[in-house]
Amino acid sequence: MTAEISRRFDKAFAALDGSVAEGRIPGGVLGFVDHKGRRLTRAVGAAALTPEKRPMTSETWFDLASLTKVIFTTERILALAQEGVIDLDQPLTSAIRDFRQYDPACWERQVTFRQCLGHQTPFPAVEPIYTYGDDPERLRAFVLQREWKRLETPVYSDINFILLGIALERLSGKPIRQLDPGPGFAFSADPQKTAATERCTWRGRVICGEVHDENCYALQGSGHAGLFGTVDAVLDHAAGVLKRDAAGDPAVKLMREPLSARRTHGWERPYENWHGGAACSGATIGHTGFTGTSLCVDFERGHAWTLLTNRVHPSRHTESGIMALRRRVSDLINGAE
Repeated sequence: MTAEISRRFDKAFAALDGSVAEGRIPGGVLGFVDHKGRRLTRAVGAAALTPEKRPMTSETWFDLASLTKVIFTTERILALAQEGVIDLDQPLTSAIRDFRQYDPACWERQVTFRQCLGHQTPFPAVEPIYTYGDDPERLRAFVLQREWKRLETPVYSDINFILLGIALERLSGKPIRQLDPGPGFAFSADPQKTAATERCTWRGRVICGEVHDENCYALQGSGHAGLFGTVDAVLDHAAGVLKRDAAGDPAVKLMREPLSARRTHGWERPYENWHGGAACSGATIGHTGFTGTSLCVDFERGHAWTLLTNRVHPSRHTESGIMALRRRVSDLINGAE
């Protein structure tokens, strides 16, 4: 690792350290990797404050939240497309034949895999699916048969990836939690080795080692959240994406291909005030997770970085400043100062 990269990493970590010192977030881990697999990682703060305090380390597991969308679901959907199992421009009904089956002419039955990957559908951003019952199969039926409110303008929507997850289940014949989560990842983690998330008013406890996202928990596995991993697992995945890009992998080409001003297949691309900062190259993709996680891959510079925090611990209802911290860290990693 060059002295310049180490200097940038130190400055980016200082921003994370400052956020912890100010009490905005309990703790976090910063990681950086280049195209040769060389990496830097550093941790600060607490993995948990309650019910007992535990230190954050570089070996701490995190609930990756919506990083699941890109590390798990997008990868598997694109792999199926490469194998010819699905056509990205065909409707989801090619895999989920009973989707809105009582209204053959409805708009939901026309939604394609590609539109879901790029969040180019009229689905609402989120729905409290977990409030409609406690049977995961009945909740899946609710998702598939509900007459969804149609938005005028597409937004980033968990519903897109919940549906993609159901498609993966139908095509594999297995529940998501029985599918391979990928090297270094899991769908749950040892609570004593995991960063705690929120004191959940619905479940009546501090969540740790089980998924924070209420809908994913109620569905017992979903395509939009649920993946756990350490900083090294996330960096290994990012390094693999960089290597695959250099080798001309068609799936990575799609991850880089714009579908809108802000989206590619699964990922975000740079736009004003995005979480990846202003100093990254235009050939960068990234994603965030609600629990306080983020990952960016800069193909032009040949490196990637991840910021993993437990900013929702013990409550999401605080001003953590996570978006400003993500941008600041990203800019410092990329030499803005």
